[in-house]
Amino acid sequence: MRIVETCINCAACEPECPNGAISRDEAADIFVVEPALCTECVGAYDSPRCVEVCPVDCIVVDAAHAEPRAELQAKYARIHGL
Repeated sequence: MRIVETCINCAACEPECPNGAISRDEAADIFVVEPALCTECVGAYDSPRCVEVCPVDCIVVDAAHAEPRAELQAKYARIHGL
């Protein structure tokens, strides 16, 4: 997932991420997604929670870091020691 420039910095997405992949980039004054931690909520929810709670629809699939569902599931398992 990727947060685009229309982000209003409301922080609704940050606590929803089960992997801690979303954080505030203080220098750029915007929220960002760490691709190494993002599983698009595979393993935790049926759909990305960040997208569900975003009031301005500024969170999109990051084509530069697209991964098949099986890889996202494996990443979730690694992150959480499953």
